[in-house]
Amino acid sequence: MAKRKTVKKKTKSTNSSKILTYIAWALAIVALILSSLLVGYYVGYDDAQKKMSDENKTEKSKRLALLKKLEKSVKNEKNVSHRLKEVLKKETKKPKQYISASHELDGNPLSKEPKMIKREKRVVGHRPRLAIIIDDVGTSSQVRAIKSLRLPLTMSFLPPSKGRPNTPRLASHESFYMIHLPMEAKNWTAEEPFTLRIHDSQSHISERIKEIKRLFPKTRYINNHTGSKFTSNEIAMNRLITALNANKISFIDSRTTAETKAPKVLKNFGLKYIARDVFLDHHMDKPYVLKQIKEAIRVAKAHGTAIAIGHPHKNTLQALYESKKLLKDVDLVLVNKL
Repeated sequence: MAKRKTVKKKTKSTNSSKILTYIAWALAIVALILSSLLVGYYVGYDDAQKKMSDENKTEKSKRLALLKKLEKSVKNEKNVSHRLKEVLKKETKKPKQYISASHELDGNPLSKEPKMIKREKRVVGHRPRLAIIIDDVGTSSQVRAIKSLRLPLTMSFLPPSKGRPNTPRLASHESFYMIHLPMEAKNWTAEEPFTLRIHDSQSHISERIKEIKRLFPKTRYINNHTGSKFTSNEIAMNRLITALNANKISFIDSRTTAETKAPKVLKNFGLKYIARDVFLDHHMDKPYVLKQIKEAIRVAKAHGTAIAIGHPHKNTLQALYESKKLLKDVDLVLVNKL
């Protein structure tokens, strides 16, 4: 009997030991699972925190970048405004020289402008191109103001004179420019020095063009400053085109008179007639300039190309700056890209 009791006790003890072992293992597994969950939680929490931190940093960086961009935009706006205020800073002391851009037409009303030669309509599929020439460029403040707009505007420099001695030096810093050559007018008293006149001989005109080429070696185009009397004289224009051809310079007619002989003369020379379509600032108030910019865009869209001429006045440049969105409807290009 004693033996059986001992066996029973041993069996019970073994079973209890197994149960305890199972419980221990179960607890260990539960502990392991709980530990894994806790570790996963904390790791996930850390990852989430890190992710949130990274997202916050990214968002903060974006906000800072946006603020910097806005600040830069405002700064650029102020710089443009400041530079535009500098335009004609020196010239305002001499108001007679810059009364308005109407001097280009020698005081003639716009209704007397020459009719454009017949032009083909724009080829569908080709974006219209517009070139804007800024005439009368003669000072560093004007160059800075024009360039501050960051638009491809063609600067047409006046030849050097006592009042503007530095135009060759200013032009030398530009990769492309034109020359705004003074020619005899019908009704303009404030004539530039060395203005070409209708009775000038071929040798005189040729020497003047050679001098222009020497002063402005990169020039490939000239347009007339005033010149209603000169461009309406066929003999004078023949002499000019002869001199320009010898120096590989093309003529762009500013169309200051309805009686221009440039189309006929250029045709006789077998050359293409290139001329202004729109004057931007015949009147200098900004609403008028804005209207003329829209007209230049319309002409470009209708015919594929157009040339507009303006002057480095504050209202003209401000209007161009405010028309940047409108100008995206065309390819604004330098005049040599037409």
